[in-house]
Amino acid sequence: MDLLDLISGALLDTEAVLLEKEDATERYGKTTFSKDIAIDFAVVVTNETAIPKLLHLANEHILYLYPISTGNNWGYGSVQNTSLDGPRVVVDLGKMKSIVPTNKKAGLITLQPGVTQQDLFDYLQQNKWPFMVPVTGAGPQCSVLSNALERGYGITPRTDHFAAVNALKAYLPHPELCNDKFESAVSNLDGSGLDFIDKSFKWGLGPYIDGLFTQSNFGIVTEMTIRLAPRPEHFSAFYLQVFDADKFSDAVALIEQTLLDCEGIVGSINLMDRRRLVSMVASNPNGQDVHETMSEEQVESIASENRLPQWMIVGSIYGSKDVVSATQKLFKRRAKKVGQVNFSNSWLIHIAKFVLGLPLPTFSALENIRSQLNTLDEGTEIMLGKPNQVALPLAYWRNPRVKADKTNSLLPDIDKCGLLWYAPLIRMAPEVLTDFVNFIRETTPKYGIEPLITFTNLRHDCIDSTVPLVFDLDNPEAVNAAHLCLKELFSEGCKKGFVPYRLNTTQQASLPTDSIFWKTTSLLKNAIDPNGILSPSRYNP
Repeated sequence: MDLLDLISGALLDTEAVLLEKEDATERYGKTTFSKDIAIDFAVVVTNETAIPKLLHLANEHILYLYPISTGNNWGYGSVQNTSLDGPRVVVDLGKMKSIVPTNKKAGLITLQPGVTQQDLFDYLQQNKWPFMVPVTGAGPQCSVLSNALERGYGITPRTDHFAAVNALKAYLPHPELCNDKFESAVSNLDGSGLDFIDKSFKWGLGPYIDGLFTQSNFGIVTEMTIRLAPRPEHFSAFYLQVFDADKFSDAVALIEQTLLDCEGIVGSINLMDRRRLVSMVASNPNGQDVHETMSEEQVESIASENRLPQWMIVGSIYGSKDVVSATQKLFKRRAKKVGQVNFSNSWLIHIAKFVLGLPLPTFSALENIRSQLNTLDEGTEIMLGKPNQVALPLAYWRNPRVKADKTNSLLPDIDKCGLLWYAPLIRMAPEVLTDFVNFIRETTPKYGIEPLITFTNLRHDCIDSTVPLVFDLDNPEAVNAAHLCLKELFSEGCKKGFVPYRLNTTQQASLPTDSIFWKTTSLLKNAIDPNGILSPSRYNP
């Protein structure tokens, strides 16, 4: 019996739709950093009753299952391209889109894997929930559940997305356990039928097992309850332009002090360098099909034309009108010696928007200002929990085939954009961050990769930097250079204490196996999944 007959014989038409090899590879085999990965079969789940059946089949016949939600994990990948001795089967959970209102007053909501940022936003709007979506820069079409399982973060008040997860339910791959849905001890003991305690209290009873399902291959999560951040009474975004490169240490110190003093009022803060800003406001001056970095003269010319600073600090303030006003005054006073600050609710920006709304003649400088104001508006939407595509054009910056058009859905993998991420955590100290900046600016140009730097300051003591490696996916030399660049950034960065919090699928499979952590992970994996059927090598070398 072939694979198609085997799976179709086990599943009902109401439980799943099946895709054969060619269609499965075309739909699920694309990444932003490799050739298409061969997928032997795909199962689009329409009812979760299909999942235990698939796990049972996989254990009996040694099929390798790769569960995905939307599969839009751009720059990191979803399915490993490793050699296997059995069929590779994608389990697509994207059609599972149930949203259950656990408690509207508390902002507790239960989601299935296929619920995207846009789905959740629409639900909250239609049902008048005064809460914000935990958005990310990945865009409206990405799964809320999957981002939390990847331990992603955003810029709204609930910056740490898994920290906002109170409960989840999953299916385990163990042949003796796969028929029953995993639930917490609290959920199991609760005889009320409401399951409210489990969904409102994160830590439950006994060992905390929910965390094992994050960045792992220990189970297929089918449900998650998250606590949403309330929409604030008042809000303001701040934009601090640092034109003096020597003020970088002062900018870092300002961010550190702001996060320390204003926890719960100020969300996460972004710090972007000039080249990153250039990539946001201008097309690549070398053309998208040339694998080389911009010259200093090119950067200076674009920066001068658009009045771009050396560094830009962007953050958000949430609270009552009085709290926001007081925080603005505090930040403005402290920022005075660092650079020029504007607020999204300032009279200057309101006047600029009014003037640009008038029927004025078109010329370059005016269009640049209009474009920058539109970007500011999109950034403000993100800070208020409204998903959009403001960050996605970055993936197209070296794509000679497709221009980023935000009036349409942007799909970097389908559009063959080249993108990898280097995302290390760094100690919050001016001298350490200066060393990191120099490290990036010295390393990436050796491989023709533009050194685009963004720091996302989650807390006052630890920073994440997201460095995009953007290249032409159709250029084999550029693809190879990008992977070599990432390899050096990873290996040399770790020596300096710059340790990634997230890795792509190729890196996950090549982690060192001799550390006590990965040995422990392997023991747990063997206990939960003795036949190794679920996402082999995913964060488990």
